[in-house]
Amino acid sequence: MSLYTLWGALEIGLIFSLVALGVLISFRILTFPDLTVDGSFPLGGAVAATMIAAGYDPFLSTGVAILAGALAGFITAWLNVRLKIMDLLSSILVMIALYSINLRVMGKPNVPLINEPTIFSMLQPTWIPDYVERPLVLLVVVIAAKLLLDWFFSSEVGLAMRATGANARMARAQGIATGTATLAGMALANALVALGGALFAQTQGGADISMGIGTIVIGLAAVIIGESILPARRLVWTTLAVILGAILYRFFIALALNSDFIGLQAQDLNLVTAVLVMLALVLPMGKRKLQMRRNGGN
Repeated sequence: MSLYTLWGALEIGLIFSLVALGVLISFRILTFPDLTVDGSFPLGGAVAATMIAAGYDPFLSTGVAILAGALAGFITAWLNVRLKIMDLLSSILVMIALYSINLRVMGKPNVPLINEPTIFSMLQPTWIPDYVERPLVLLVVVIAAKLLLDWFFSSEVGLAMRATGANARMARAQGIATGTATLAGMALANALVALGGALFAQTQGGADISMGIGTIVIGLAAVIIGESILPARRLVWTTLAVILGAILYRFFIALALNSDFIGLQAQDLNLVTAVLVMLALVLPMGKRKLQMRRNGGN
């Protein structure tokens, strides 16, 4: 792989680490199977790209995109908590609705940002090439998001949210408003995903209606890979693990698609993803079985 390809893989990996953090909150902390991600990711990109193309400040546009993602997650949780619709079904309903909403927001299937200012162009020094500057800016954003999440989930509100996901009945017995915790947690999760979508649109030169396809699979793959390479009980290490998982996932994808002897092409991306997730699931189980045999032998 070329150096340019490596920087590109790091860039996309850092963006999807924000998605992975959002998936971690919904799937692992709240134990809420959330497919809204496939809609909230392009929603963030659509809102940010449309506002930037209309002449709004890129930072303001990204902030509004985050709020739009939070609203999408809130609606998903509201359908489940208030209307008692099954969690998986409520996320599917919102995901389907967001496809039409994203088209409404953009007014067309895609919004280009080729000649428009972005967060990255506004922050770029003249002496750093853009393919180096973008990953550096994204690294700062991801580190800030991780530190804020670590702080939040160690606070009283964050601990209540974690208790809701671990055992909702016990949490209610302790006086925790589990419905409110779920609403807030899902809003936070999809806000992170929408942030990833907004940054993705600004790095790729525009937003597209199909940019969210398979986002949930990528997020889950990052979480599973991260937990496999860095198993931990403390949330501080878990958030680090999913960030590393997202980055490694993109490096594996780039390596597979740029290895001529394998013969893979761009259309094989979903196949490579499936194989990586399968390996991430199978290898830890094989490791545990091997450890058990060794312990049995002793």
